Amino acid sequence: MSKFLSEKFKDLEPYTPGEQPQDKKYVKLNTNESPFKPCPGVMKALSEEAVSQLYLYSDPTANKLVEAIAEYYTNYVKENGKNFVISKENVIVSNGSDEVLAFIFNAYTDKDKGMACPEIGYGFYPVFCSLYGVPFKSIKIRDDFSIDISAFKGISENITIANPNAQTGLYLSLNDIKTLLSENKDRIIVIDEAYCDFGGESASVLLDEYENLIVVGTLSKSRQLAGGRVGFAIASKEIIQDLNTIKYSFNPYNLNRLSILAGVEAMKDVDYFNKTRKVVMENREYLKEELKKLGFKVTDSKSNFILVSTPKMGGKELYLKLKERGVLVRFLSDELLKNWVRITIGSKEQLNVLLKEIKEILGA
Repeated sequence: MSKFLSEKFKDLEPYTPGEQPQDKKYVKLNTNESPFKPCPGVMKALSEEAVSQLYLYSDPTANKLVEAIAEYYTNYVKENGKNFVISKENVIVSNGSDEVLAFIFNAYTDKDKGMACPEIGYGFYPVFCSLYGVPFKSIKIRDDFSIDISAFKGISENITIANPNAQTGLYLSLNDIKTLLSENKDRIIVIDEAYCDFGGESASVLLDEYENLIVVGTLSKSRQLAGGRVGFAIASKEIIQDLNTIKYSFNPYNLNRLSILAGVEAMKDVDYFNKTRKVVMENREYLKEELKKLGFKVTDSKSNFILVSTPKMGGKELYLKLKERGVLVRFLSDELLKNWVRITIGSKEQLNVLLKEIKEILGA
């Protein structure tokens, strides 16, 4: 840290991404990436001609991508019994969902209005609060890691919840989300749906009822674009106007030309999206059952990962032993999770390698 860094950042502890080691080839099950390549349309769109246009700025509105996201979610809400339209004025896109979350925290928190989140959740939430110098309220969860909605009752802070939860994979019902939205309509409720496509229902179906709802999504997980860095938020037109004010005051050209093209194709290819997420969900249930046979505790994840623990060793020890054998999982240093590891759902072949190594480690 240099002597020039502002005093306000002296205690800032940045978010730590999942490790990306380069020393050898690993079976990589630590950062919740998809085991599949992007859909064929993405590969076709990223042509030599598209690359040749990189001397030009990208469309700051990312209009085609915004329209593709709006069309997908309009169809989604109609398939789920609602009859309203999500227009492009209800959508903002960003450089990964982290960026739009940063816009939200910047727009709706200050020294008097903080953010409340479950004590186990996405690690970036408290970092954003620290970065912006606003209060962060940690809300206790139940012993089984599920979120206790009653613990949020009566608080005035805005609320951000990853659903399914970013560490446990546990899913919060739409009825619980409606309770949060209804109790105090003067606070923003952010539902971060990075993992929702693997077994949850999107809160986007509630957007016609609640003006205080923001749904955040990403194309990193279920649409195979983790390296493309494409995120988005859906909300009322007024909230999207707020967020665009923040965006255009920070980074108007926040998505590059190639990511916009890739994002459009990924949103359009619904068949590939459904096919690949189905395989991930099937593989998740397979891994759950195999680990239970080995005596593991396994959360009832609705995500593309599971959280697991064994009575035979702590989380860090298991993580290190697997890493020695060329398999990467995620150890989460939070005190509540020290006996657990988070495992990304990879291909069947990757999961069988993982199971083989675990059996050898445990002597099973």
